[in-house]
Order: sequence, then structure tokens, then C-alpha cells
Amino acid sequence: MVSLDELGKRIGIIGCSSSGKSTLAEKLSAKLNIPAYHLDVLAHYPHSKWQRKSDNELIAAHNRILKKDKWIIDGNYSVCMLERIQKADSIIWLDMNVFTSACRYLVRSLKGRPDRAGGLPGAQVDLRLCMLRQILWIYPKNRLKYHNLIAPYKKLVVYIPSMRILNRYHTYWDL
Repeated sequence: MVSLDELGKRIGIIGCSSSGKSTLAEKLSAKLNIPAYHLDVLAHYPHSKWQRKSDNELIAAHNRILKKDKWIIDGNYSVCMLERIQKADSIIWLDMNVFTSACRYLVRSLKGRPDRAGGLPGAQVDLRLCMLRQILWIYPKNRLKYHNLIAPYKKLVVYIPSMRILNRYHTYWDL
């Protein structure tokens, strides 16, 4: 297992929606005293039904964060992923089974916790079919793309393919 020290000060967390990226980012942030940034929050207007900002707005906000000495950024957003990978000391890839992530998304949506880690401030909680489509059909197609983006940079990649292994890391890192 990879130690916390090995992760460095610039950590990217990628993976399927509802795989635990934001929760992990918040816990690592508290443990390592590194600010966490959630791309879902940067990419959408607060107090909306997840209305997406333009790519240019997201990229500008993302690039301001990348200029900082330390950060934890969770989320995918291919439009700015390459720059994040290039600047990161390490990547944590939560590559859960998509059916597990879909079930987690359904439970999260039905519980309606707007204050959850990575939640959009003031957003109305709702179950969106487009998110289930993203989890079940789009994300599996993106796996190879993500692998190919990371591979040339020889970054430390902590690959976590299941909730069981993610829970082991939570315990190992004392999160």
C-alpha cells in the first residue's frame, strides 16, 4: 500500500461518479492539511439544478488551482484532466464497478443530503437519469482514455478497484 507521504502535495482523484472521490478528498484534506477542490462544484452554478458552466469558466477556475503549491482535486472533466495529470504528484483512481457506483448514486439521491462532500451549494437534490447514463455507459468507455492520459507521465497512480480496497486505504491512512 502507498503511504500518505508518497502522495505528495498535489493529488488528483479521478473515477466514476459516486465512487467516493469527494469524501476521500475531504478526508485527505483534513489529514494532510491540503485544500480540497471539487470539480463538480467548480463546473456548475450554485443554487441551480446542476446547471453547467462553460468549459472556459471551468478551465480558468481549474488552472487557478493548479498554480497553487498544494491541492487535492477530485473529479474527471476531460476538458482539463491532462493539465491536472501533468501537475499532479499522484493520481488516486477510484475505478469501482459501475453497478456499485450506480447503487451508491441512487441511495445518495434518495437520501437527499445537500451538505455531502462535493455537493453543490444550494442545489436541489434530484435523481437524474443522465447521471445513471454517465455511470453505466459513459464512464466505462472513458477508462481507456484516462489510462492513456496518465500513462505517458509516469505518475504515482494509486489504483483502487473496489470499495473493499478503498476502505482498507481509509483504515491504513487513518482517515
